[in-house]
Amino acid sequence: MECQQDQIKNIASHIPALQGYREAVYIDKGYSPDQKFMMRRANGDQVLLKVFPLQDYAWKEKEYKTVLHMAAYEVRCSRPIAIGQIPELGLSYLIISYLEGEDGEVVVPKLPEEVQAQIGYQAGEELLKITQMPAPSSISSWYDRKLRKHQRYVEQYRNCGYKVRNDEQVLAFIDKHIHLMIDRPNRFQHDDYHLGNLIIRDQQLQGVIDFSAFDWGDPVHEFVKIGIFCSETSVPFSIGQIRGYHQGEEPDELFWKLYALYLAMTIISSVVWVLKVKPEELDMMMDKINRVLDDHHDFDVFKPNWYV
Repeated sequence: MECQQDQIKNIASHIPALQGYREAVYIDKGYSPDQKFMMRRANGDQVLLKVFPLQDYAWKEKEYKTVLHMAAYEVRCSRPIAIGQIPELGLSYLIISYLEGEDGEVVVPKLPEEVQAQIGYQAGEELLKITQMPAPSSISSWYDRKLRKHQRYVEQYRNCGYKVRNDEQVLAFIDKHIHLMIDRPNRFQHDDYHLGNLIIRDQQLQGVIDFSAFDWGDPVHEFVKIGIFCSETSVPFSIGQIRGYHQGEEPDELFWKLYALYLAMTIISSVVWVLKVKPEELDMMMDKINRVLDDHHDFDVFKPNWYV
């Protein structure tokens, strides 16, 4: 801890926006390699400081500008404050406003079910705002990018040494429905939209955090984290998010077909990802995958069992 305090003191001395800061708290959460600190500035404001290597600056600058755009869509999220480089330390930094509250993954399951559903509905409304932002003209079609990525994952999956239950049935389901991605909307994706990236305060959604994994493509793809993670933690929240996104209406058949397609593709990519990034969590990931397969009867059905 003392080492971290010395480190942040050195870093902050190179950042104009943090001169005379009062407090620094290291945040040890998530899979991102960024170092994160809650900083209390001289004026008492709380901000989030992200520190990362110089070579990541170009990508983080895009993230910074993206969060700036979210304000135009009135999304409940942090607001950008500063971004810069510290060449003498080989580091870059990004500062955004700090959202006070609790981790949604921790607090939501403890709340009454009707409150869980209400927060889910709010999360769906925010997701609808987020996915209104169109992709830049330089971004190729969602179908082309997603198809190439899926093909790479399938090749790596077949060579990884691990098999998902009834994997050939899952892969056949994907092949049969992959054409549905053609001409789908190409819009902003948070791409890691789940309870762990939602901040809750006073039993309300305070805001969305961590846009670092953002991408461009079909908004329906944002719901795969519900199938893998959120439905296991809170079914009322998950149903609420789907209904909130659809403004209180029931999703149509195309939504469920695309949802099931993207979830099946995610099953394949998740095996490859966990073996590369978190091999010690393979068993946990396989448990989640088997639960998804049960929810969809090995993808004989589009709509999951838990959606009632």
